[in-house]
Amino acid sequence: MSARVRILLVTLGTVLAAPGLAEARPDSRSMSCAAIQAAIQSHRAVVLTTGPNTYDRYVRQFGNECDWPEVPMSAYIPARDGHCPVYRCDEPVGAPPD
Repeated sequence: MSARVRILLVTLGTVLAAPGLAEARPDSRSMSCAAIQAAIQSHRAVVLTTGPNTYDRYVRQFGNECDWPEVPMSAYIPARDGHCPVYRCDEPVGAPPD
């Protein structure tokens, strides 16, 4: 086999394998609410897929995972067993505009 063919095959294999090397975001729709909440508590913050084209970062209620002036605010995301209460960083209600 010529050197060019070998290089082409190695390059093609690398390109095809690259997407498989990336870690996929967990999908909240395939997880139980308890599993979602446990993941957030154990990792302090988790980015979850919540729909076909949506994702967000969810955090513990008490902690310093949000950048100022944001604070953990209540949210509900889809879970395998219904809607799951979680927290995501957002500006407090009634906060003065910048």
